Amino acid sequence: MSTKPLDYENLNENVKKCQYAVRGELYLRASELQKEGKKIIFTNVGNPHALGQKPLTFPRQVIALCQAPFLLDDPNVGLLFPADAIAKAKHYLSLNSGGLGAYSDSRGIPGVRIEVADFIERRDGYPSDPEHIFLTDGASKGIMQILHTIIRGPTDGVLVPVPQYPLYSATISLYGGSLVPYYLEETADWGLDINDLRQSIGQARQNGTTVRAMVIINPGNPTGQCLTEQNLRQIIQFCYEKNLVLLADEVYQQNIYQDKHPFMSARKVLFDMGQPISKELQLVSFHTVSKGYWGECGQRGGYFEMTNIPPKSVEEIYKVASISLSPNVPAQIFMGLLANPLKLGDISYEQFSRESKGILESLRRRAHIMTDGFNSCKNVVCNFTEGAMYSFPQIQLPPGAIDAAKKVEKAADVFYCLKLLEATGISTVPGSGFGQKEGVFHLRTTILPAEEDMPSIMSSFKKFNDEFMDRYE
Repeated sequence: MSTKPLDYENLNENVKKCQYAVRGELYLRASELQKEGKKIIFTNVGNPHALGQKPLTFPRQVIALCQAPFLLDDPNVGLLFPADAIAKAKHYLSLNSGGLGAYSDSRGIPGVRIEVADFIERRDGYPSDPEHIFLTDGASKGIMQILHTIIRGPTDGVLVPVPQYPLYSATISLYGGSLVPYYLEETADWGLDINDLRQSIGQARQNGTTVRAMVIINPGNPTGQCLTEQNLRQIIQFCYEKNLVLLADEVYQQNIYQDKHPFMSARKVLFDMGQPISKELQLVSFHTVSKGYWGECGQRGGYFEMTNIPPKSVEEIYKVASISLSPNVPAQIFMGLLANPLKLGDISYEQFSRESKGILESLRRRAHIMTDGFNSCKNVVCNFTEGAMYSFPQIQLPPGAIDAAKKVEKAADVFYCLKLLEATGISTVPGSGFGQKEGVFHLRTTILPAEEDMPSIMSSFKKFNDEFMDRYE
């Protein structure tokens, strides 16, 4: 009998090349163990609400009213919802004919895009054009759309930081392009050496790759570093010299846990640099409601903003967005609420401020607890998480562990993480899923477990790790 079109051997080879370690072998094994009754702590993915973070009250009140607009006609609505939530719900319902159940413009609701443009202007000090802002189903969909637009074939390359978030490697494989790695330096707090960047692009071009774009993740995932203004200036100048579009993944811009390196957007630095570069460098920036103190991963709200992209190219991107008709409308409301937040004097401001500050202050404490915990372990070294929501410790595996991993045909860091999972229930991601230098091993874990659970989690990790090291040394 002949094979069928969707039999494995007949699938698109690019689909089979895709690897996404965050939901890979470790996650699948953790899910199996959970079904068997083992308690699993899923620290493999930045999913704040799944690990106990409470939703912000005000945005949920607004969305509840938008989802059930008949409540607005109830004479007792003011007893259940504050007046500013009622006013916001009416505002957003007025922006999209038919409410949340109707398609919006393929770029997103115009009124919400104006709110996003105003947010960007307040943040950077430079005006933003809402016609160049597209609302998307999470930042990931926007990143995938832009990469799809850039990659024309297998000789087109994209510079991606290593370690990197595997969305980039998976998407570049899916669209048939080439990933060109540039390595971050762990001993310099995961900093960027511009000379290494020049070497990466030079080698790629010698190999026949046309490098067309560069990705930065700021703050870093999985590495947690915050790029300095000097770093950003170097990167922008480099992209300008090499004629690259800069893709700025800035989804963790609210997640900052130190004061030395505050978040600064690539867009602000670009405009601060002045002409001609500020008028010529092509930049696409991404943001989301999934991270920060919002943590609304399941809502799938995001946007991208295009700078110095020609009108004809914008039209083509709009055309492709139109194939999906409309981004998720409730998520667009979340993005509007992020972009146009409550102000001092609003009825719900004090509660919103208390909730959001409480989340960020707790995350800052958890970043310290986890870094200190890892650095207390045998053969483990961990840089402090300056931003984002992950720790990425280096695990210095002894030769005995590497040999044991080879015998069961596992990568050494996968072997370690599987043993950790089975012993403790802590589900992490091996560093090989993000890329790392040859012979160096890491794992990624979120800093998201509840603060009160952190000491016991780190104690459990230390006990496992130190016994593992003693066994295989």
